[in-house]
Amino acid sequence: MDHLVRYLGPGAFSPDLIDRAAGSFLFTEDGRRILDFTSGQMSAILGHSHPDIVATVRRQIGTLDHLFSGMLSRPVVELARRLAESLPDPLSKVLLLTTGAESNEAAIRMAKLVTGKHEIVSFARSWHGMTQAALGATYSAGRKGYGPAAPGNFALPVPVGKADSLDWQRQLDLGFELIDAQSVGSLAACIVEPILSSGGVLEPPVGYLAALQQKCREREMLLILDEAQTGLCRTGDWYAFERDGVVPDILTLSKTLGAGLPLAAVITTAEIEAAAHDRDFLFFTTHVSDPLVAAVGNTVLDVLTRERLDEQAAKLGTFLRQGLEALADRHPAITDIRGRGLLLGVELGGPEADQLGAATTRRCLELGLHMNIVQLPGMGGVFRIAPPLTATEEELSLGLEILDRALAG
Repeated sequence: MDHLVRYLGPGAFSPDLIDRAAGSFLFTEDGRRILDFTSGQMSAILGHSHPDIVATVRRQIGTLDHLFSGMLSRPVVELARRLAESLPDPLSKVLLLTTGAESNEAAIRMAKLVTGKHEIVSFARSWHGMTQAALGATYSAGRKGYGPAAPGNFALPVPVGKADSLDWQRQLDLGFELIDAQSVGSLAACIVEPILSSGGVLEPPVGYLAALQQKCREREMLLILDEAQTGLCRTGDWYAFERDGVVPDILTLSKTLGAGLPLAAVITTAEIEAAAHDRDFLFFTTHVSDPLVAAVGNTVLDVLTRERLDEQAAKLGTFLRQGLEALADRHPAITDIRGRGLLLGVELGGPEADQLGAATTRRCLELGLHMNIVQLPGMGGVFRIAPPLTATEEELSLGLEILDRALAG
């Protein structure tokens, strides 16, 4: 570790070297088994080393792995078609990339080109990536000390608290009054996550996204939804926005699409794609439309469909939530449980919440459970729990048992 750049900010590397992984478990070089309650980086929705993914990689890398960016292959064409068919009209045009930051970068670039405007709105606890435009729309971390972000980025307050006690419409109105007061009249797009994962697993109440979309329509802005962590069955629906009855102008996918491999997508309408093309849209990257990861994406869709993992995520999510509620009855430090499907947040409250969260995370790892905690000002600590969709009830029960022991001290 002596020669690695410490890229985690104030966070530290895990003390264990991981040797291999299978299903819901990681195995260290010294033989310890660790239950993975974060699906790697919230990505491995089929677990680790899924046999179908392994077979696809072995087959595809032996035939066609990488091409000049202007060339197409059958896996790319098929994945674009299948993603379009999985989505409501008019989303039908697909750009295949590698990471969430890259897909959000491309989406924002497209929105600016098509609208002829440059200002971007996003949630105040957002995380959209570490590249220029994506970072400009990210507010939960990583802003201090790097100089000015791109001009024209505005933060919109996130509706927090119990949905039935919030006057979220008034909050949204006030948020846009403030944005309008600062705008130079060049509002291009609003990019938001349907559930803010790095922001503490915050979920806007039903009706909010529709009202937000109306705010965008009134200002001739595009609505971009970032479903890096919520897309492809994790919330119990194929896409989290389905619950809200909205269809974004641009949708971005990443993490879950590659099930742990670097694959992302930008999906938009034929009208927007045509306007972008007419204006010479350029997003020419080394690994755009690579056949190897596109083949993996097709296999991910095969497994999700065959095993009906949307239904599985909803069922397991109910089981996991009930277990967490039982923990909350025994541990007063747990003040809220929220989220959908297999993306759940457990908030710790009280004056010692930060210390308890960090200590519990360390103790979980010692006991064989990998957890991730988000610590934001005014929020205490929030565990992000996102096990693979292929996890079993027995594995979830094991995770709950370890978390119970860790919270007990």
